Amino acid sequence: MSHSNDPYSETRRLFNIFSGSVGNLVEYFDWAIYAAFALYFAPAFFPETDQTAQLLNNAAIFAVGFIFRPLGGWLLGSLADRKGRKSALLLSVSLMCLGSLIIACTPGYAVIGMWAPALLLFARMLQGFSIGGEYGSSATYLSEMAAPERRGYYSSFQYVTIVLGQILALGLLMLLQKCLLSSAELHDWGWRIGFIVGGLLAVVAMGLRGNMAETTAFVEQQTFTGQRAQLRELLNYPKPVMTVVALTAGGTLSYYTFTVYMQKYLVNTTGFSKDDATTICTLALIVFMLLQPLFGLISDYLGRRTMLIAFGAGATLFTTPLLDLLGHAQTMASALGWYVCALLIVSGYSSVNAIVKAELFPVHIRALGVGFPYALTVAIFGGTAEYLALWLKSLGHAEWFAYYVSACAAVSMLVAFTMKEPMRLSRLDG
Repeated sequence: MSHSNDPYSETRRLFNIFSGSVGNLVEYFDWAIYAAFALYFAPAFFPETDQTAQLLNNAAIFAVGFIFRPLGGWLLGSLADRKGRKSALLLSVSLMCLGSLIIACTPGYAVIGMWAPALLLFARMLQGFSIGGEYGSSATYLSEMAAPERRGYYSSFQYVTIVLGQILALGLLMLLQKCLLSSAELHDWGWRIGFIVGGLLAVVAMGLRGNMAETTAFVEQQTFTGQRAQLRELLNYPKPVMTVVALTAGGTLSYYTFTVYMQKYLVNTTGFSKDDATTICTLALIVFMLLQPLFGLISDYLGRRTMLIAFGAGATLFTTPLLDLLGHAQTMASALGWYVCALLIVSGYSSVNAIVKAELFPVHIRALGVGFPYALTVAIFGGTAEYLALWLKSLGHAEWFAYYVSACAAVSMLVAFTMKEPMRLSRLDG
């Protein structure tokens, strides 16, 4: 077998990791495009005169985040454990592509009436399902494909691509806003460009994923029959499942607070203009993205548990003071400085969370074990973060949200403190 065709040669290994990661980037780009362009396309699908359409709008966004992500984590995770990581990753990016293209091509409410919001809702369901299944399958694939001594480093690229997807979605919006289209054009038809780009990128990702190799761990496990990935099988692994839930609760809440919610916080609480808030967030996210491989590499030397304890302690102690400092920031530079400090803490979780979870489960149930509890926890804690923060602010108790984030981080810290070093007991090694 020649070097270039050996699926596990270093060159092929890097190609496989790259293909797995690029698909992840496209998934999160497409997911973020919806949020970034919502202001522009909402009036086309949900006219203010139609009460039902407005209600559909609110219900849809709520339902999709809460129901379809765990459903994707369950069904695509099971598929990854039964038919292979590659087939689940290919299906996941195909569904995301289909969702984007449906949104790009659907005529507005004025043309097809209630079919417009109904099709948008269907497309968003596909995307929610897809992104719910992507995490477990890609975390498993990257962890199994990486060389044992570099697992932390390679699996950290999952968050590099998640963040890069968000940055590129914001970047495309800014490019269209500032350089290419007027506000009227963006409202009229320009918002469709984001979804067309997302759909085309997904086609490229499908091509790359179609040429990936399956992981050795999965191929070897397939020779032993009889072990099936089913949801009830997870009941045999209560401790790993609860570990995933507890680590994700604190981690995802901190992540959502300091990425998704931060733009609104800088506008509503600190008083920056939308443009300045977007600039601060984009710069901070670029730094955050670059920190992931560095922290992943450190975890290969110091251990995952150390990183998780550092994150837990940092988020427990500093979430409230950092949100306070950000809320009173006078200049863009000071806001950016405090924001980067917060993201440094979050990186302790985000850089190692994929590998830690993959190391907890045996191969025949790994993608499901990582994906389903994670998607469920993200739906509950991540999905509600922004609503809760804004609701508590409306009650005049904005600081309660910071205490809530700290409390969840404290739970994650306790779990990290009591767990054994996943690297030493890694189930990826046998």
